[in-house]
Amino acid sequence: MAQKKKKVNQPPKSSSSKFVFWIIGLIAIAIIGFIFLANNQDSEDTAKEEIDYANQPFLGEEDAPVSIVEFGDYKCPNCKNFADNVVPLIVKEFVDTGKAKFYYFHYPFINVDSDRTAKFSEAVYHELGNEKFWEFHELIFDKQPEDTRYETIDVFTEELLTETLEEIASKEEVKKVVTYFDTKAPEEAWKSDEALGGKLGVSGTPTIFVNGKRFDGSTMDDLNKLVEEAAKEKGNE
Repeated sequence: MAQKKKKVNQPPKSSSSKFVFWIIGLIAIAIIGFIFLANNQDSEDTAKEEIDYANQPFLGEEDAPVSIVEFGDYKCPNCKNFADNVVPLIVKEFVDTGKAKFYYFHYPFINVDSDRTAKFSEAVYHELGNEKFWEFHELIFDKQPEDTRYETIDVFTEELLTETLEEIASKEEVKKVVTYFDTKAPEEAWKSDEALGGKLGVSGTPTIFVNGKRFDGSTMDDLNKLVEEAAKEKGNE
């Protein structure tokens, strides 16, 4: 199982910082609506396949009652918007409060860069653990180019991925990851995620599931309702 994500106590926010967060929240509502209207049309309410959360990277406490899953692609612009603007709200509202864990599953589909980055991040997770995975995860989205033409060319080369990892890991750690990357195991790991996504009817990224139920809402309020419903259902088991 993945290790627990350690929480960091934050100092009380000032009124100005609360206003900024409110503004960010409004932006996130618009973004989350656009993302899910674009990617989650014609979906079913409940997943047909059981989601296996074992050996998957996550943020939060291991005993949190609700599991939120994102299927994503590191080259997907919508996924970057989601990572930058929505995930911080999910962490604040659900992860930091102990209501939920947040998982990332791979669903690469844009081009070979998507596959390569998914494989490399699987190698990071396997060799360096949960926390390093999330550090690498954030850095990769930070490095996603703004030029839309990047979707047709190689950007996330093995050299760039290695250099990115070098920003947060020692030489010995990087060597371990690169060595493992050259095996078939991390490829099998992301392909397992992809296969699960296919069985669940994922057709675009990001796609979100809450305790196995696909999220088809368009606002954070919609997501909050689904999380609350999932928590109640979990409590009644």
